[in-house]
Amino acid sequence: MEHLDVPQFLGLLVMMLGAAKLLGAAAKAIGQPAVLGELVAGVVLGMSVAGIVDPQNEILHLLAELGVVILLFEIGLETDLRKLLKVGGAAAVVAVVGVALPFALGYAVCWALGLGNLVAIVAGASLTATSVGITARVLSELNRLQEDESQIILGAAVIDDVVGLVILAVVVGLTQGQEVTVLGVAQTTAIAFGFLGGTLLLGTFIVPPVVRLISRVDLPGTPTILAVMLAFGLAWLASVAGSAMIIGAFAAGLLLRGTPHAHEIERGVAHLGHFFVPLFFVTVGAAVDVRVLNPIDPANRQTLLVGGLLIVAAVVGKFLAGYAPFWIKSNKKVIGVGMIPRGEVGLIFAQMGLASGVFDTGLFSAVTLMVMVTTFMAPPLLKYLFPPIKSTKLAPEPEGIEDLVT
Repeated sequence: MEHLDVPQFLGLLVMMLGAAKLLGAAAKAIGQPAVLGELVAGVVLGMSVAGIVDPQNEILHLLAELGVVILLFEIGLETDLRKLLKVGGAAAVVAVVGVALPFALGYAVCWALGLGNLVAIVAGASLTATSVGITARVLSELNRLQEDESQIILGAAVIDDVVGLVILAVVVGLTQGQEVTVLGVAQTTAIAFGFLGGTLLLGTFIVPPVVRLISRVDLPGTPTILAVMLAFGLAWLASVAGSAMIIGAFAAGLLLRGTPHAHEIERGVAHLGHFFVPLFFVTVGAAVDVRVLNPIDPANRQTLLVGGLLIVAAVVGKFLAGYAPFWIKSNKKVIGVGMIPRGEVGLIFAQMGLASGVFDTGLFSAVTLMVMVTTFMAPPLLKYLFPPIKSTKLAPEPEGIEDLVT
């Protein structure tokens, strides 16, 4: 699938979107979040089953990245910045513990199995990630984004991504034999956190008057297109600054939430989400290699042992992080489960370990197994612990973020 002509690519999109909608609807029919069905659609269409969707395909990768940027922009539009800042202390504690504890447990597992120090560091680093896209999508489907638990999860996941970038930079340096200095780590950390804080601070003063000025342009769809431009622009600037694109997109949503056109923008962006967001989840699912789950194959037994222990470390580490802010009265089980999925972020660490030669194919498969299980277990657990509530909107709305899969 390295080269696709236009008709082939259109056919591929039909299969991806069709499978995502079909299995998403099936998941909802049995009481599960639709995102679980979309992930399963990716597994079915992926190279280890049907061999149709290649997650390494450059075009699909670009579309998937657009999907997660749009998703985080939508989540930002539905997130109250004041509520987010209100739980900022709890979110920071959850994030820090949710990075340190899984890393320590993952390192300990690899050390106990007699694996090398560098292998243990890279494997431990892969356990620190949190896929904010998956958890945010589930919380949105459950109509729970405004709950304190959700705000803590979102805040912690965003901080996790920033910390994860710092860890990734350190690990890449180690795998390349570079000397990692305290000054270098501090600089990377300052850039990552500084971008987010600076964007929100400056944007609070700049965005509202700019929106008022642009609102004078009387052309259909203008607010939505300009909002998307802001989201893409901040995502690009975040990447240039050494941060994550999704952090820039999330910040754009936060800044636009309080503007007069926020509702119109939300509806317009949701239409884009109907196309791009399922492609992201299908692509994440397609990266799963189900062949490593076959215990009959002797070659898989070591992989299953290492992967199983890493799964335990990954789940326990993140779940206990939900209990770290002991002073709050929120449902800590929900917070812990919300931090569990690794998704595409964990796969980045796994692929980096394989490409650098630190992981062999067995270790790569073990880490991939951990990513797969943590990604798939979180949506149904969140649904069980955090039942959906009816919308509090006064009247039926055109399509919004909660309708992404209907």
